[in-house]
Amino acid sequence: MDQARLSSLPLFGSLSKRECRHVAQYADELELAEGTQLVREGEFAYEFFVIEDGTAEVMRGGEHVADLGPGDFMGEMGLVQHERRNASVVARSPMRCIVMSGQDFRTMERQLPDVCRRISAVIEERSQALAG
Repeated sequence: MDQARLSSLPLFGSLSKRECRHVAQYADELELAEGTQLVREGEFAYEFFVIEDGTAEVMRGGEHVADLGPGDFMGEMGLVQHERRNASVVARSPMRCIVMSGQDFRTMERQLPDVCRRISAVIEERSQALAG
């Protein structure tokens, strides 16, 4: 994963170049076709995604709840809180995403605790904004 592309995304925007270089070691890139299901409601969370390009639709209980685009992220709550997915997400266009597994995030937490706290703070901020 290219650290410059990673640092251009809001979730990682507060990180230094050195920190982005470390995070990039744990992140992978995915190219996804329209219609691909990234996250399935009710399943266990094993990874989270950050959208670089493309759009996705969030569904909960069969109802549309949000549209996502570049810079948005999904799947993080189940991963961070060790819960099942609370919504499904489907690609509505071809997409390019950054993906990080839960195992890689936990390894990164041990090696870069400050970086993970800052990423988790952005995730928490977003969840509060969505809830409020």
